[in-house]
Amino acid sequence: MTVQLQELLILCLTVAQGGCTFPSNHWGEWNDSQLLPTIQRLMKGYNRYLRPNFNEGPVEIGMSLDIASIDAISEINMDYTATIFLRQRWRDSRLVFPGNESVSVDGRLVSLLWIPDTFIPDSKRSFLHDVTVENRLIRIFSNGTVLYALRITATIACNMDLTKYPMDKQVCTLQLESWGYNIQDVVFYWTRGNDSVKGLDTLRLAQYSVESYYTSVSEAVYETGHYPKLVLHFSLRRNVLFFILETYVPSILLVVLSWVSFWISQSSVPARTCIGVTTVLTMTTLMMGARTSLPNANCFIKAIDVYLGICFTFIFGALLEYACAHFYSMQHQTIEDLQRELLREFCESNGNGSIPIVNPSQPSQPVEVGSPAEGPAEEPANSDIKDHATAKEKVPSQGCGLSSVKDASRRAASVFIVENPHNIDRHARTAFPTAFLFVNILYWLYYLFL
Repeated sequence: MTVQLQELLILCLTVAQGGCTFPSNHWGEWNDSQLLPTIQRLMKGYNRYLRPNFNEGPVEIGMSLDIASIDAISEINMDYTATIFLRQRWRDSRLVFPGNESVSVDGRLVSLLWIPDTFIPDSKRSFLHDVTVENRLIRIFSNGTVLYALRITATIACNMDLTKYPMDKQVCTLQLESWGYNIQDVVFYWTRGNDSVKGLDTLRLAQYSVESYYTSVSEAVYETGHYPKLVLHFSLRRNVLFFILETYVPSILLVVLSWVSFWISQSSVPARTCIGVTTVLTMTTLMMGARTSLPNANCFIKAIDVYLGICFTFIFGALLEYACAHFYSMQHQTIEDLQRELLREFCESNGNGSIPIVNPSQPSQPVEVGSPAEGPAEEPANSDIKDHATAKEKVPSQGCGLSSVKDASRRAASVFIVENPHNIDRHARTAFPTAFLFVNILYWLYYLFL
């Protein structure tokens, strides 16, 4: 500790105790006779534990802010970190001295003066900068006005509504309150109204732009009483261009890529399956990456989640479309194979009864082929004429009954049979882009203008 600092501490202790004598030393270019009318006279009998105007009314404290920077805005923690210059002004009649000058006091001597107990109620973490010394400023004017300035970095809570993320607009606040002095002791006010806040107009943020801001004066009501409060309201609008390039455009391209399978032949099973599965997995990865910087809360269904869900639905729908088309194509091929088999068996045999032949163009209409009037060639010769006549009558009747049952079952199944499976791809080429365009128009109209 230097000799001058020791002497300065001795001076402060002497002043605080109300002493009237100073050691006969020279303080740089100032001697005792020059210090007496300023330091010693002001501090003689000064009690820093009593506020100004004690028992004479509240102290009016004017405040102003300079927003140096807003370093980070976190949607996960719902807070923002800002560096501010807080300036407070009040009048203390005990510090009046003659002349029109002002005296700047070392910030380390702030413990000798009464200062307001202002705090930030929504602050999570905060600290006072101390490089190279504590960033404090004390200036005393001749009329007793005291200017007290601080440089503070604080992380402040901000309640965010993320339902329209990333096309959202957040309104955050910076509140200043008195901790122990109620409205009967101190009164807060903005020194120049909305002009008391500087720096927001020229602030440049990564994802946001400051849209507007205003100040207000109110009271904080607690169980212990009513306390003065000043509030700075500022509106932040998120820049959506980054999210359009990072999320929206890739998701749209993935949806369009899934439509490529509609122009690939249904027989190319590996190609169409590879496109469908790849787009589904890529979309899933994109959805997981978009949620890394967002809170895992179920109370918010965000706009970006809705859009990614829409894109995932269309991509998954394209994969299901090929599954249906492939299923009906295999079914159609099975019916054609069955028709060829029946025709082959009919040509090779001369059996009785009705043989249904399915036409691929009209699968629900069976064609019956009549059987010859003669009995089977393998019938024994020793059968009597009556049994032979009875058998001839029963065979056609049983054939008609079986044919009617099969006809009814085929008509019921024809509802779920597609005549030409290639029409599924042909209609999907038009239906999917049209539906996606219509959903996009509704989505952007709702989240941008409502």
